[in-house]
Amino acid sequence: MTKVALIDDHLLVRQALTELINSFEGFEVKLEAANGRDFFEKIKNQASLPDIALVDINMPIMDGFETTQLITEKLPNIKVLALSVDDNEDSVLKMLRLGAKGYILKDTDTLQFKEALTEVIHKGYYHSEFVSNTLLKSLNPSVTKNNLSSTTFQGRELEFLNYVCTELTYKEIADKMN
Repeated sequence: MTKVALIDDHLLVRQALTELINSFEGFEVKLEAANGRDFFEKIKNQASLPDIALVDINMPIMDGFETTQLITEKLPNIKVLALSVDDNEDSVLKMLRLGAKGYILKDTDTLQFKEALTEVIHKGYYHSEFVSNTLLKSLNPSVTKNNLSSTTFQGRELEFLNYVCTELTYKEIADKMN
């Protein structure tokens, strides 16, 4: 049986996720916490550690970044899976750098959510298409940015661009450029 800890500041979300996870064969929620500090207080009283910690990012008192870092440092056998509404590339990369084994969005469908839990246990990580694309973009940032400074224009192209930046019409520009 895979033991799961839920760390999210929204009680309703925790309760719904507990019911969902407990309905998955082979998974059981053993601990719920409202933030990182609450998790570390409750973990002291646990007979055994959870296998997975589902960690929200935006929480009061101790957020998901700090919680993930501390779990990775102090409890390295627990696999952190980030669960957030935040699809910001910087948040994804920061959580993975801090030790999260995966990152899923809260609007993920049930089957993908179960797949994420299963893969974290069996493979040691879960990377959805969203996370994979984020990682690839971070490896080659020049592909995702429209960087005009690296574009080289010929003389006539530059002349045209200079005219376009004025109040001239295209017909007037054409006349000036012959």
